[in-house]
Amino acid sequence: METTDRLILSLLAAEGRMSFTDLGKATGLSTSAVHQRVKRLESKGLIRGYAALIDHEQLGRPLTAFISITPIDPAQPDDYPERLVEIPEIESCWSVAGEESYILKIRVATPSDLENLLARVRAAANVSTRTTIVLSTAYENRPLD
Repeated sequence: METTDRLILSLLAAEGRMSFTDLGKATGLSTSAVHQRVKRLESKGLIRGYAALIDHEQLGRPLTAFISITPIDPAQPDDYPERLVEIPEIESCWSVAGEESYILKIRVATPSDLENLLARVRAAANVSTRTTIVLSTAYENRPLD
């Protein structure tokens, strides 16, 4: 990948709403050249979308946790993401190597909401869970170098 394309990706990762004009100034390209490059990066799948960064505390869900899930019966079909997709508190679901099958990133309002969520996850997916509560976040969703 070209250095200029990497720079465009880095700039957009840091500020997804950056205009083509500002991208052009930062890269030394014309607005139309930047527009063409961004469209090409989108069509290649390097840019999959644009998103707002949400302040979850102000939204009323200040408690973040990671829930590792392990099947109770390893012979079950591996369809846990589908079983859990309707639970809105689950922000992310990653398939992982190791003892656990998946790790879920969740956001809730209170410890009792977390307790309720754990019961719902266990019932929906027939899994055991291990939970890690986030105390603080030093950084998240860091832009590219």
